[in-house]
Amino acid sequence: MKTIAFLLTMFVAPVASAQQTPTTGYAPVNGLKMYYEIHGTGGTPLVLLHGGGSTIDTTFGKILPILSKSRQVIAFEQQGHGRTADIPDRPFTFEQSAADTVALLKHLKIERADIFGFSNGGHIALTAAIRQPQVVRKLVVASAGFQRDGHDPAFWEFMKEAKLETMPNELRDAYVKLSPHPENLPSFFDKSAKRMREFKDFRTEDVQSIKAPTLVMIGDADNVRPEHAVEMFRLLPHAQLAVLPGGHGTAIGEASAARLEGSNVKFGIGDAKKESKLPALVAAMIEEFLDAPVSVEAPR
Repeated sequence: MKTIAFLLTMFVAPVASAQQTPTTGYAPVNGLKMYYEIHGTGGTPLVLLHGGGSTIDTTFGKILPILSKSRQVIAFEQQGHGRTADIPDRPFTFEQSAADTVALLKHLKIERADIFGFSNGGHIALTAAIRQPQVVRKLVVASAGFQRDGHDPAFWEFMKEAKLETMPNELRDAYVKLSPHPENLPSFFDKSAKRMREFKDFRTEDVQSIKAPTLVMIGDADNVRPEHAVEMFRLLPHAQLAVLPGGHGTAIGEASAARLEGSNVKFGIGDAKKESKLPALVAAMIEEFLDAPVSVEAPR
């Protein structure tokens, strides 16, 4: 049954910081040596898909340690991102990244998983659920739309003029620090921007075909309009919706969190720049969603 959760005010107790050292490695995936991390143990594995131009830590650094206290969490860096080297003549596409996600799960001998995608990671999660439904138990889709007009016009104006100089410092620094080829920053930025500029609408019938229970999350000042998130929520057969305070990534503590202010996109501001209680609250909400019994028949 569909439900809508509007989160207005919240007070969450601090979370203990002790964490076990994750298992890390490089998996041979579709021509890549894909960097991955495995945190925690127990339950259905939860796969984290970071945002475009980002890394595991810049997207999920605040929320991953909380989620991995109660379950196994698998995070990886997509083609050309972070510690995963690029394939120079292969563009970044949501379809290829979805195929890479499924191939990594196969390599790790995981038949079925929950998937949490943020921003571009949300588009990848939707693509995987449409194309390979048998591997997806539940979905969390944060700050992602399924049609171009679901994004605020200010976002597309920003993308039209996006240059390396406009790349958030947090993402630029992470790339230079982690990439095996930091000299490739300009081409990495161009490929990341091109993927989003060429975003193609998902067909509504494909979104409707997703049987996995899905939690749709959106910020009230996000790049994607809250009204569009409601539309996605209405299309998905088994969905819940959370409208959270803040901009793009604020609620999960994303390192370069941005918000729409009139006709401008402002990066690196908001709760993500200080110790915020929001990521702990959002993690608790995600955990409750994932731990609830699955009442729909698994896709075959």
